[in-house]
Amino acid sequence: MAVYTEVSGEELDEFIADYDIGRVVSFKGIAEGVENSNYLLQTDRANYILTLYEKRVSRVDLPFFLALMDHLAAKGIACPTPVHARDGAALRELCGRPAAIVSFLRGVCARRIIPAQCAELGRALAEMHLAGAAFALMRDNDLSLAGWHRLAAATESRADEIEPGLADEIATELGVLAQAWPSTLPKGVIHADLFPDNVFFLGERLSGIIDFYFACTDFLAYDLAVCLNAWCFEPDTSFNTTKARHMYAAYSAVRALSTAERAATPILARGAALRFLLTRLYDWLNHPEGALVSRKDPREYLARLRFHRRCSSAAAYGLDG
Repeated sequence: MAVYTEVSGEELDEFIADYDIGRVVSFKGIAEGVENSNYLLQTDRANYILTLYEKRVSRVDLPFFLALMDHLAAKGIACPTPVHARDGAALRELCGRPAAIVSFLRGVCARRIIPAQCAELGRALAEMHLAGAAFALMRDNDLSLAGWHRLAAATESRADEIEPGLADEIATELGVLAQAWPSTLPKGVIHADLFPDNVFFLGERLSGIIDFYFACTDFLAYDLAVCLNAWCFEPDTSFNTTKARHMYAAYSAVRALSTAERAATPILARGAALRFLLTRLYDWLNHPEGALVSRKDPREYLARLRFHRRCSSAAAYGLDG
């Protein structure tokens, strides 16, 4: 989460007047993440999150994201529930930005990830995938192969500022992935950005999943590959096979992975690593002045990408083939 757009007290009061959520008693920005402007909104009835959607999130995609959260919450998935205004709309406008209020989830993000939390994540992700099977809307993943090519083109001229030879390395990787990317794996609604800061825990028990603003229709196993990258590497860049086994075993206990999905683990993990390398690279090179958010080093995902290149099967991650 982050704050790019400041909201005055007068603007907030006018906006909140369209909702039946009580009187505002506290309102403060949340300075984490990179995508939208987020505020913790406390009323005399409950706590909420107010989000103003910034430029990377397309206005036309917002009905998909909000409807998905409504659908998943109705299916029992612990996720934010959009608050509908008196006219029934969940999406409105504030300070010239599309905006929405969602329910507040209790819990804290994992700071030192343990295998039990990876298992909780795997279970919750599989439950989310099954719950999403009945969701009627579809949205292409705009940060898959075509999107990676666009980001590579947008950063090519300055990529070597981060590391010499990076632009050529990215171009080579894109060529490999274009040839090897699967086409027939099971698809459904995926989160596509399930990093530790998007998952809440109460103790070791997962209490909620947030930030569905990259959700899309894509390979279900790709969602696991994103989590493999985000949850199973240690600060020294080493890969933790114990965490990976816990995550995949808990997932498979709820939704069985096919042989083809397991076999695709290395290439899906490479694609996920490249996706976050490219978005971090773009954000690093185009950091907004005055934004209350820290840049994330793209080299972290360059190291992970290089690790995945050395993996030829699921067994390289400590998983069954």
